[in-house]
Amino acid sequence: MASFRRWRRLAAHRVAHRAWHWLQLSGTITADTAAGRRFAAFGPGSLIAFPTGAIYGEQWIVVGDGTMIGEQASVCAGMAPGHDLGPEPVLRIGDRCVIGRGSHIVAHKSIEIGDDVYTGPYVYITDQNHSYADPDVPIGRQWPVNSPVRIGPGTWLGTGVIILPGSEIGRNVVVAAGSVVRGRIGDHCVVAGAPARVVRSFRPETGWARSDVASAMAGSSPPRPDPVGSPLDLTVARSGSADPLPGDPGLTAAVAAVPPVADHAAADRAVAAYAAVDHAAADRAVAGSAADRAAADHAAAVHPAAEPARVDPAP
Repeated sequence: MASFRRWRRLAAHRVAHRAWHWLQLSGTITADTAAGRRFAAFGPGSLIAFPTGAIYGEQWIVVGDGTMIGEQASVCAGMAPGHDLGPEPVLRIGDRCVIGRGSHIVAHKSIEIGDDVYTGPYVYITDQNHSYADPDVPIGRQWPVNSPVRIGPGTWLGTGVIILPGSEIGRNVVVAAGSVVRGRIGDHCVVAGAPARVVRSFRPETGWARSDVASAMAGSSPPRPDPVGSPLDLTVARSGSADPLPGDPGLTAAVAAVPPVADHAAADRAVAAYAAVDHAAADRAVAGSAADRAAADHAAAVHPAAEPARVDPAP
């Protein structure tokens, strides 16, 4: 009897998974399906995986060739099905793009995604935001504001990235996971944070360079050359050793100037301040630890046999 129940469970398992696989294949939207033909253009080799998220306003959406849109991704034009957006498409996704699972792309005026743009899962891109001009009217009842969005070719958007209305991202840009992008970002750089800031950029004369703390936080200091091929990881020298730090590449830039002789607490405060978008506090933490380094060097010069000073900087 027990063996029969086990056989029945295994049989049900096989049937369920084969049926689900069949549904995935049958439900995928391609250029040859009726759902694909509803789009303004749907290139050959492109697909929207099943199960889909919300999809409407197809006649104002253009999907290029060889593009893959993952499961449960929403691709919409307009506020709701039936919204008339005029004679021209408002959402254009280029060739050979990959849009991650669970992402949302919602266009009302103009979103242009260039060729070879890849995204991680759960990315949100929109060209519309709520207005709060009238303080006496609930924000949800005020007419929203539209501003075009453009994402340049070859760009990578990490998991959970949010692209706000009016954003313009250049060519071959890396946007770190969890970042919030607003405004204009140039070509060939790495951005991180909320709002996203440049933490690494490419210059033909020097190659890839990582920004100093002040540059990453305030955009004021020149970049520091970074060895070619060094990983964009989350490690810094802390008391002479490289320990991983949680978060994203922006945190690395925030603590990059903390010298090895500084106490761990100095680096921790800089990381916490940057994560909280408290740039002034992060500046103080890093400046304090730099001062400690100078004091330690002076003490070592005066008393060579003495242990280098380890002063915990004031918060």
